[in-house]
Amino acid sequence: MPEISEQVSEALEHAEGGDDDGDKREKEERSKLNSIVAASVALVATFMAVCNVKAGNVVQAMGKTQIDVIDTWSFFQAKSTKQSLAEAAVDQLSLQRETSQLTPEQGAKLDKRLEAYREKIARYDGEKNDLKKKVYELEKEYERLNVKDDQFDISESLLSVGIALLGITALTQKRKLLFVAIGFAGFGLVVGLAGFFGWNLRPEWLAKIIGA
Repeated sequence: MPEISEQVSEALEHAEGGDDDGDKREKEERSKLNSIVAASVALVATFMAVCNVKAGNVVQAMGKTQIDVIDTWSFFQAKSTKQSLAEAAVDQLSLQRETSQLTPEQGAKLDKRLEAYREKIARYDGEKNDLKKKVYELEKEYERLNVKDDQFDISESLLSVGIALLGITALTQKRKLLFVAIGFAGFGLVVGLAGFFGWNLRPEWLAKIIGA
């Protein structure tokens, strides 16, 4: 009997020791997972902050470009108005030249005025073409900036989801959820880098969902 008691006591001590080892391993795994989550959150949050600053700069550039487009179109309209007035003056002077009895001196003065107006018309036409080209370039630049802005918006949205999932991972200790969180954060990282380096990556379906 004493031998049996000793065997039972040893078994219990071994079992208790096994439970301690199991708890220790579980704590180590939790600590390791939490460390991974904390490091991931720090990295993702840092990149998201940089994207946010860059997105603000892009929005400012878009506003300036839009103002330049409006100003350029205003200049174009002004040139068009001046050109129309010059064309009307040419028509009027041409009619006067054809119907009036003018002396050679008067005719020469009238021809000189006609030539001056025709030069103005040609100059206004060239300036209008230059302004059209400038507007086209500005609109292309605005579209390029708009794509970058959408990329940063999409990136921030994905990174935010990734951070939220990382927080849930820390609470639930579900390793599978960690991979889902990293997937969202990784996709957001790629889209954000596309915004920085000008890559042609803009998920249209995501842009529609978040209204970018």
